[in-house]
Amino acid sequence: METAMRFDLEVNQNKFLRVGGREMHAVLSVTGEGDPAEDDPRAPSDPSRLVEVLVIDCSGSMADPPTKMAAAQQAAAAAIAVLPDGVRYAVVQGTHEATMVYPATPTLATATSATRKEARAAVARLGASGGTAMGSWLAAARGLLPPSSTINHALLLTDGINEHETADELERVLHSCVGRFVCDPRGIGEGWRPADLLRIAAALHGTAEAVRRPADLAASFRESVLAALTKLLPDGRIRLRTMPYAELVFFKQTSPTIQDLTEYAERVDERTWEFATGSWGAERRDYHLSLRVTAPDDVLEQDRLAARVNLVVDGEVRSATATVLVNWTVDMAKSARIDLSVSQVTGQEDVRQAINAGCDAFDRGDRVEAHAQLAQAVALATATRDEAALEQLRHLVDIEPDGLVRLREDLSQADVRVSIVDSVQNPLQVPAPRVPAVADVICGVCLETSPAGSASCEACGEPFGAGPTAGVPA
Repeated sequence: METAMRFDLEVNQNKFLRVGGREMHAVLSVTGEGDPAEDDPRAPSDPSRLVEVLVIDCSGSMADPPTKMAAAQQAAAAAIAVLPDGVRYAVVQGTHEATMVYPATPTLATATSATRKEARAAVARLGASGGTAMGSWLAAARGLLPPSSTINHALLLTDGINEHETADELERVLHSCVGRFVCDPRGIGEGWRPADLLRIAAALHGTAEAVRRPADLAASFRESVLAALTKLLPDGRIRLRTMPYAELVFFKQTSPTIQDLTEYAERVDERTWEFATGSWGAERRDYHLSLRVTAPDDVLEQDRLAARVNLVVDGEVRSATATVLVNWTVDMAKSARIDLSVSQVTGQEDVRQAINAGCDAFDRGDRVEAHAQLAQAVALATATRDEAALEQLRHLVDIEPDGLVRLREDLSQADVRVSIVDSVQNPLQVPAPRVPAVADVICGVCLETSPAGSASCEACGEPFGAGPTAGVPA
């Protein structure tokens, strides 16, 4: 599918390291721009670009209480109702296996007033029985979604634990689905495990959400489908190439959700990785890159290229390039400076870890440790002015005007599970200072790029200025 989307890449970092320093952190911001032809920004110019699969947990636990199954039916009907004519879609029932709900055979229907009515009637007949095997549900969705340039999206609801297959079986399915479709998992009730939802969301670039009340599920389903309708590009991949003296430690998305993309990276060669990022609309996403660097030949006070970042769209490398630099210096004032963007993402990680540690302690019945960890989370969120984290923490603790923190008396297991999922969703954004773009230069000998101002090519060592084409702007 052709797209007119444009992308801008920006890197924020403190490039200076003390002599002997080996940890380099950078924040990569990727901004996509592109407008649907319709006046309504929530509607695509071509509805057939989207393929939607709804996966509904129908295991036996969905009958206890019966309001869960009723909420699931209402939510699926609400999602079907907002599908524009022309969208292809299907509904799958998930138990210890996956079976078709609508259409009756493993194929896709095209949204019309008639098929939407038929699909809602089929959903209304759903019942609860059997077990839970999320890998088989995802495999069924993968089989329905075309391996093409369409925007493939799945919405998965569960209320239980993935008990009818092993963790390895789920992992194998997840790896086979990476880059094929985006999946938004939803949890309802108190029996589901946050780890299952977060694992699926991280691997398949979706947004996990825990629904506090069954009545809220229909709105969640509608919003998920409407968000999928705004996407313009099926998948964008970030390509990272490191220099011989730099190695990848991790690559994480930090906004709009926190997702560790390292495990699911595709290694192109010894020094090149590609990270699938899922479908894109007009939006900005931020990523935290961590490298382990070793100074080559004791070079000091010189900018060195540590890594180069490109976007790969439709199999082609876009011309926009971002570079991560490193400069080993004896100037302690330079190396001690903390970049605002990097400090923000590391601060969010500290808050998230404290919230999760507090929730884990509460699950174990250790209220003393839960209080200590959540009080620490409040302190960290207050210090970094992380209002999103503070709002989440108010579901777990009471925060007095004088700063005193108390565990809420009515704190429940459902609150804890919701908070673990919410801790990686929609972190607070602090606008990063823009750094003036400086063009790279291209070596006239090997045609590799190096940072502007480099005395010689980072790839082959050829001195710039040695020939008429050495060191031309990229």
